[in-house]
Amino acid sequence: MSGVATELKFDERGLIPAVVQNASTLEVLMVAWMNAESLAQTQKLGETVFWSRSRSKFWHKGEESGNVQKVREIRFDCDADVLLILVDPAGPACHTGERTCFFRTL
Repeated sequence: MSGVATELKFDERGLIPAVVQNASTLEVLMVAWMNAESLAQTQKLGETVFWSRSRSKFWHKGEESGNVQKVREIRFDCDADVLLILVDPAGPACHTGERTCFFRTL
């Protein structure tokens, strides 16, 4: 990944948005942020690890709830400034208990 990681365009804070999608249903589950280290941890662990902007620390999704996200594939867009992570979720993605964070309609 080191070659690919150098292609990625992290913002001025060293972050890149990550769209998480259910690999089986293609439903968008959530959007979170990653830095180079959380991306490396995700690849090593095989489960999503994000950077929490509000808590300024790493966040292993499901570490406390058990609702981990097993990574099947990590893609990046044509501009190399957004990640798409295809996962097998072990449970709800949203902290509210909803399957997806996108359960509300405008």
